[in-house]
Amino acid sequence: MKVNQAEFVISAVGPGQYPQDALPEIALAGRSNVGKSSLINRMIARKNLARTSSQPGKTQTLNYYRINADLYFVDLPGYGYAKVSKSERERWGKFIESYLLNREPLHLVLLLVDLRHPPTKDDQAMYDWLAHHDIPLCVVATKADKLSRSQLPKHAKIVRETLGMPKGQPLILFSSEAGLGKEELWALIEQASGLAQADTAEEETAAAAAEEPASREPS
Repeated sequence: MKVNQAEFVISAVGPGQYPQDALPEIALAGRSNVGKSSLINRMIARKNLARTSSQPGKTQTLNYYRINADLYFVDLPGYGYAKVSKSERERWGKFIESYLLNREPLHLVLLLVDLRHPPTKDDQAMYDWLAHHDIPLCVVATKADKLSRSQLPKHAKIVRETLGMPKGQPLILFSSEAGLGKEELWALIEQASGLAQADTAEEETAAAAAEEPASREPS
């Protein structure tokens, strides 16, 4: 997907602030510092549109980024930050849960995990919860550039086995530094959000128009 325009829209603290234009939404979930902001910046070829917080675990909002007036990336608060109180984590959990269960324009959740390490208990809990509620899901294993090429298959297998991913469920190895996985992830996002079908329909219409014989001038 060619990104011509990308902009930060709002840090929403509740449903009343969510955009009302019904564009498809792609949510990013994962532990604090797993690389959600870096992934967004790589996907839209911008360095600093999505900014990493200087205080991990402090973000309590849903950050909306509009892409090409076609869809939104929605950056969810990171989970698993130890210095946040239990009551605060529970409040965030209910906030995120309500969004994931009730937000109609949500088309896909990207669950980011760190490829260098086995998924944590929090990663497993999030994966199981999303799967239980049949929420469309793709696991993205970040920081792939930190491993050698020969290590990638082994670590990918560990991610699949730890999460209990069924055969055929997408797992995308991603590097914000090197761009690995960018095109594959865009293809999946376009498919999930319906943009791929729209592009195909436009191409077929254009091709059909090009094949129509030119009308003859009256003699």
